[in-house]
Amino acid sequence: MTRLDADPVPSVCHAPDGSGTRLLEAREVPLGGVRGLSVHRTLPQRELPMIGAWCFLDRFDEDRSLMRVLPHPHTGLQTVTWPLVGDIRHRDSVGSDVVVRPGELNLMTSGRGVSHSEFSVGEEAAAMHGLQLWVALPEAAAQVPAAFEQHTDLPVHRAPGLEATVLVGTLGGVTSTATVHSPLLGADVTLEADTVVEVPVDPAFEHGVLVLDGALEVGGVELGSGPLLYLAPGCDRLELRSASGARFVLLGGTPFPEELVMWWNFVGRSHEDIASAREDWEAGSPRFGSVAGHGTDRIPAPPLPNVRLTPRRRSI
Repeated sequence: MTRLDADPVPSVCHAPDGSGTRLLEAREVPLGGVRGLSVHRTLPQRELPMIGAWCFLDRFDEDRSLMRVLPHPHTGLQTVTWPLVGDIRHRDSVGSDVVVRPGELNLMTSGRGVSHSEFSVGEEAAAMHGLQLWVALPEAAAQVPAAFEQHTDLPVHRAPGLEATVLVGTLGGVTSTATVHSPLLGADVTLEADTVVEVPVDPAFEHGVLVLDGALEVGGVELGSGPLLYLAPGCDRLELRSASGARFVLLGGTPFPEELVMWWNFVGRSHEDIASAREDWEAGSPRFGSVAGHGTDRIPAPPLPNVRLTPRRRSI
């Protein structure tokens, strides 16, 4: 007889046959022009637009580059900037003017509308490596006032052979103070060589693992730098192994319950939401404010496609 009050049996994600997992390849996206760099994009994917509320994941990996991202708008999301090499100056329409360095986190909440710029520090091309992520805001938070946070002393979870900087959410009982509006996890994790460790995670979360350096085995699935490993909900521990050592990003969250329309820099609920945001940006509406130090320079919105924008739906 099964005791109804018994503790649930712990479940370790272990799927060498691929069940409950999917490897999603990155695609090269040349940002070009005023942005001056290319990125490796792993979210959104056609079959998986989001992991939890994480709806966008770019990795920039340039040995010599000048980042010059002029003022541009956002709606319905949070931007998460995590530099690995190189310093980035952030200016926005709520008055922020800060430099974010490796090991520090920039978190900007757009609400109904915000604009910002991002420039590498200095006039000479230099190494620029890092991650740019977006978090979709649930409808209840989609109209919150625009805001900006910088976190220069993030908490760290440690276990034998493992060190994890917690960007957002909670890992191993360690919680970041970064503001999020849905159940979410983001961590930058380093494994020493010859490490085997189990990391506790929320079984209600789906997860993604992106290796930044080295090689890693996650629940029997071998993973190198490049693709994103998707893990379905249902596990309360991740079994991690690395013979040579590895650094990776762990993302997680409860599957996002709302349908979203994403286009350019906007997240909304309908075609009309996106069209209205584009029109307001092009008209110079006070909705997006202004970013000091750039005069009238800004990134214009591209034309809307000649079709009605529809929500992105997952197939896995």
